[in-house]
Amino acid sequence: MRPALSFLVKNKALNYPLFRNYLLLRFAIILALNMQATIMSYYVYKLTHDKLALGMMGLWEVIPAIGFSLFSGHFVDLKEKRTLLVQCTFGYIVLSTFFVLLAWPRMQGSLSATGILWLIYGGIFIGGALRAFISPASFALMGMLVPRELYANATTWSSTSWQIGAVIGPLLGGFMIALGGFEVSLVGVAVIEVISLAALLRIPKQQILKKEKEPILKSLGEGIKFVFSTQIILAALSLDMFAVLFGGAVALLPVYADDILKVGEVGYGWMRAAPGIGSVITLFILSFLPLKKNPGVKLLLCIAGFGVSTIIFGYCGVLGGNRTLFSLSGFGISWGFIIAFVMLLLGGMFDAVSVVIRGTILQLYTPDSMRGRVAAVNTMFISSSNELGAMESGITAKWMGTVPAVVMGGCLTIVVVGVTWIAAPMLRKLNFMGGEKK
Repeated sequence: MRPALSFLVKNKALNYPLFRNYLLLRFAIILALNMQATIMSYYVYKLTHDKLALGMMGLWEVIPAIGFSLFSGHFVDLKEKRTLLVQCTFGYIVLSTFFVLLAWPRMQGSLSATGILWLIYGGIFIGGALRAFISPASFALMGMLVPRELYANATTWSSTSWQIGAVIGPLLGGFMIALGGFEVSLVGVAVIEVISLAALLRIPKQQILKKEKEPILKSLGEGIKFVFSTQIILAALSLDMFAVLFGGAVALLPVYADDILKVGEVGYGWMRAAPGIGSVITLFILSFLPLKKNPGVKLLLCIAGFGVSTIIFGYCGVLGGNRTLFSLSGFGISWGFIIAFVMLLLGGMFDAVSVVIRGTILQLYTPDSMRGRVAAVNTMFISSSNELGAMESGITAKWMGTVPAVVMGGCLTIVVVGVTWIAAPMLRKLNFMGGEKK
């Protein structure tokens, strides 16, 4: 069998045109949002030189992401998914235009640094609210574009498109800051979001599966009750949430780039992209070698590996220093930078396995009529833990120093794995080939 044909046989989800449009949408929107996060994080640090300000960016995004997620799942289940995604994507385009104005030199001349910072926080707050709706709507839409038996394969490719965007976004953001400044970089973000909207419009409106209306509090209660009564879902979400919460070293990358490793904007972009590069490598491997046997055990081991890589990354400046070995693309490569890049790469590889297993569990164990609500709970557990992790990292770095904060987070991640191993035996018995192992 020819390699191309063999590849398509093993990845049947790619045979569905609507799913391919979905992948382009997912890639473009994640590319844009990761570019924007990279640019705005570096912009805020240049504006304030305050580690706590980086943590506060996470706080201002997580508040609406959690608060609106309590209600977004209810509305996603009742509304047409594609239309809701169009509205959210348009909102992101407007928000990116707002950030362009804040980065414009004339605006910086007419407002104080504090005023610009609070306007940025306001924009981040709006972005968090949009994400509370776009995440469950995207999850629910994917389940309607491919047959149920292809959910595991579709989840792998959905995660792959997400991670490719996560790789290219920080790299492109770092290079564009170096080449054109903050305002030009943010214009690029808005252009890519327009491309994502064009891909979305090629997907027709989908059927609304849940048509009967019920009191919103009852609807929300059912979604939360389902998650907390389904041990396999609760264990997977809790494990990933605490791992991301304590392992939020990415939030402190501007500090490592400027103060510890001294690699500047380009080095920062490469470090920010490293986890995504590792994820893409792993996800392409998984497209040929799918996770079927013992996925629960593999999930636990990979989260533990994520914790170990975080600890070693924390010590990269101590282990390797910042003395330049050679130059590449305008910045000096040191052993410290090499250690940091490799550990971030490995962390992304471990995380990719977690993403695929968790996504497959959610798709397989969630009824069609509850996808929006369960995905909203997932947003509260997982997506918001990135921002809570950023806040935790910023606060602990301010309190105990950058390196101890990162190392402590990695240690706590390993502790969480040990607790989950003991407390959730169903996760250890999980087997995608036939449910749980007997």
